[in-house]
Amino acid sequence: MAKQNAPSLIEVVKQVAEQQHSQASEIEKSKTVLFKLQEKFQELEKEMDSILLETKMTEREIYLQNDAIEVTKYHCENLEAQVRALYSENLKLRCDAETVQEEFEMTFARNNEYREKIKAHKHLFWEMESKMPVMLELAKKKAVIEELKSKKEELMHDLQNPEGSVIKQVKEEITLLEREITTLKEFINKKTDLLEEEKKMHAKIRKEIEVQNKRYDAILKRLHCQLNKLHSNKRQWHWNIQQLEKKAEELRKRLGVGELQNSI
Repeated sequence: MAKQNAPSLIEVVKQVAEQQHSQASEIEKSKTVLFKLQEKFQELEKEMDSILLETKMTEREIYLQNDAIEVTKYHCENLEAQVRALYSENLKLRCDAETVQEEFEMTFARNNEYREKIKAHKHLFWEMESKMPVMLELAKKKAVIEELKSKKEELMHDLQNPEGSVIKQVKEEITLLEREITTLKEFINKKTDLLEEEKKMHAKIRKEIEVQNKRYDAILKRLHCQLNKLHSNKRQWHWNIQQLEKKAEELRKRLGVGELQNSI
């Protein structure tokens, strides 16, 4: 009987030991949970203190804001007046910008018309220059000179003939040809001088045309600058109006919150 009871007692002891170990583990877990709960409770107490402090500060801020509501209302009215004034000024500037745009378009159209006239004048000048009687006559005289030079070469070749009468006749013809060549050269020089004078006159006209082009380009640049400045001012005024409207809306909301808090 004793041998049979011995294993049962050992098992009982093991079970008791296991139960004690399990209870000890549960106790440790309970202690851990308790410690965490205590920490959580302390955090909640701190949070409550913070909420109370924040509540007091909020009440104080509400009290201070109540005094500023009247000033805010007055400031809001001033802002609305400024917005109306800026809107009126913006309308005026828009009208001015449209006027400047119309003037710019008119000036640009006149400038284009002037450029077309200059282009037509240049084309006409080149066409007239190619058909000038002086140029045509000069071409003819050059052809005559070439022909005379060719004849002169032929005559120089014939001079090798020992017959005196032929040589004398050739010399006389050469003298006549040289005189004619001299006369032609003088005529060509006179025509060349006239052509140079006409070229100088046309160069002067071209310079005057370039001066006029530069003048109109400067006018166009100035008008572009004025137009860009008006657009920049318009964008800045539009942005200022938006900021003032946002600020006015924010002040209205704050006034609504203040009046709601006062009613509460």
